[in-house]
Amino acid sequence: MSTPRLPAMQALRAFDSAASLGSLTRAAEQLHVTHGAISHQIKALEAELGVDLLERAGRGVRLTSDGARFAKGVREALERLASAVRDVTAHATERRIRVSVVPSFAARWLLPRLGRFIAAHPDIDLDVSATINLVDFERDELDFGIRNGVGNWPGLVAEPLFDETYFPVCSPRMNGGKLPRQPADLARCVLLRGESEPWQPWFRAAGLDWPEPTRGATFNDSSHTVQAAVEGQGVALARESLLGNDLVNGLLVRLFDISIPAPRRFYLVYPPRMASSPKHALFRDWLFAELTADRTMAECTHDAVPASTRAQSRARTPAKRK
Repeated sequence: MSTPRLPAMQALRAFDSAASLGSLTRAAEQLHVTHGAISHQIKALEAELGVDLLERAGRGVRLTSDGARFAKGVREALERLASAVRDVTAHATERRIRVSVVPSFAARWLLPRLGRFIAAHPDIDLDVSATINLVDFERDELDFGIRNGVGNWPGLVAEPLFDETYFPVCSPRMNGGKLPRQPADLARCVLLRGESEPWQPWFRAAGLDWPEPTRGATFNDSSHTVQAAVEGQGVALARESLLGNDLVNGLLVRLFDISIPAPRRFYLVYPPRMASSPKHALFRDWLFAELTADRTMAECTHDAVPASTRAQSRARTPAKRK
């Protein structure tokens, strides 16, 4: 019995992506090709097979009955092929750890500590990619991801890294060293704004009946907000995990002993198969050891704040922001 001629892998991947996403445009973005290229590949596949696989549905596409049967087989075949590739190349990648990290975490937390990992594991090649885009662990051949969210990534293990909190910080040099002494004094300050760190929840925790600030600089990356504070450009509502050693080194000071929990956390994310990999323990154990050291340092830093300062910062006199 002769083996039927198989369609081109490029066309199969285009169809698989369009079938799973329900959109030619999104499939083109996922595969980093043009919309026209995706459309052409799928039309050529349909012509080769002699059946219609997709049909238009509003702005997207949906599977025909033949397409649904074919999509299931293609997905299973691609997954088996990916598994076979991993198995045969495992020996070549056992010394490499590939990590995808959001830029703010890479800049403010991970990169300053990587020297210790490299020194402890000189035989491991660490490949770090900083991006805000969602990743496909199979397609991108990644071992770990560090993402900010609520931990609901289907099919992946997600371990929380921090009990995240926010609080105001600024440079000790801001305003010539004349810093706010109580929360209401922030009315006279420039408040730096981050897209993922709104001020109003902290205002409420501090007893301030103020709206969300609408003036001043806004940053779409938390690390930029913190850096602007370091440069003395205003007060930032900072995520504790992204402050690094700036509090310890005196580049920043915490203004008040009032913090709020963050609605989203950083997570270490990885496919379940990674749990049995020897290199999994190397990176995960190092990461959590660094986190433990950070918590110890944070406790020492908090205890070093004078009691008078903490008491003063707890004064929560309601005020209206003009």
